[in-house]
Amino acid sequence: MLQYGQQDASFQAAGGYEGVRQLVDDFYQIMDEHADAVAVRRLHAEDLSSARDKLTRFLCGWLGGPRLYLERYGQINLPSFHANWSIDEAERDAWLNCMAGALERQPWSAEFKAYLFQQLRVPAERVMQASQATRRS
Repeated sequence: MLQYGQQDASFQAAGGYEGVRQLVDDFYQIMDEHADAVAVRRLHAEDLSSARDKLTRFLCGWLGGPRLYLERYGQINLPSFHANWSIDEAERDAWLNCMAGALERQPWSAEFKAYLFQQLRVPAERVMQASQATRRS
């Protein structure tokens, strides 16, 4: 059995495309509903359709599944893409809290949820650092 992070093991553990899509739907629902997510919600357009599609496609590839984001939108460097947004600890933490809530709603093993949350902390931190560096320069 493959370990998470090897080949498409994480993508399969998430339930494939449909599982990733459900995670993203729950993530944005939490972002819309929780007052403590206002800091990160304001960075998004009112209509979240595009954001939902992009995050779903990105996560599919990031989890080792099909590279759907690349197929539709081309290459992405996550920190550079977000560098012009004003992202500090509050926005990073709000994003992570929304994702933690969305992960909790999934029918996945506790082990996979914990693994995935730890993995998501890395790009969240890098995005914040890129944003801060852009604003300092």
